[in-house]
Amino acid sequence: MNIAIVILAAGSSSRLEHQPKQLIQWEGRTLLRRVVDTALDTAFRPVVVVLGAHKKQVAPELDGLPVTIIDNQHWQQGLASSVKTGLAAVYLTQKDIDAVLFLLTDQPHVDGVLVQRLVQVYEESGKGIVAASYGGSLGVPALFDRKYIHELLGLEGDAGAKKVIMEHLDDCVEVPFSLGSIDLDTRQDVSRFLGTESEEQ
Repeated sequence: MNIAIVILAAGSSSRLEHQPKQLIQWEGRTLLRRVVDTALDTAFRPVVVVLGAHKKQVAPELDGLPVTIIDNQHWQQGLASSVKTGLAAVYLTQKDIDAVLFLLTDQPHVDGVLVQRLVQVYEESGKGIVAASYGGSLGVPALFDRKYIHELLGLEGDAGAKKVIMEHLDDCVEVPFSLGSIDLDTRQDVSRFLGTESEEQ
């Protein structure tokens, strides 16, 4: 089964005073490197990383890694632009895919076990969408069958994968991921997560 992984890492971290959350260090690695390593430890290819706001600072984290890096020059337009940019990069490298899995950089507890579970549920359930459930909601990490790619490409503004999930709940199965509710949007979030008083940057 051909499954592509798209890692969305184009955001500006505006609530962190524009210090890239992608470069927050945790347990010896940046959040970006952790999620990329998780993706590369699977058999799924291509692994696409969508950069944007902090490309020059963030890109060196990916030097020498077998990933496809694409620059979302329209990152200011919202999450939809990164979804579409990532899908375009997938098709540049591998047109024959069965499904695409979206990952974020600010969910540090995403690991290979979760990724494999999402794929396993996709294969066994016959459903077109497999989404992580946390905080009473469904969201990314989420896997979409290729039949949803056209709809994902039609997203606009700040609408992301969750919009497609919510519109097709009858074709969606959830995988519990309670640690997905950890949010790293503000300095206080980061300090709480790292167990420190000041943000690690």
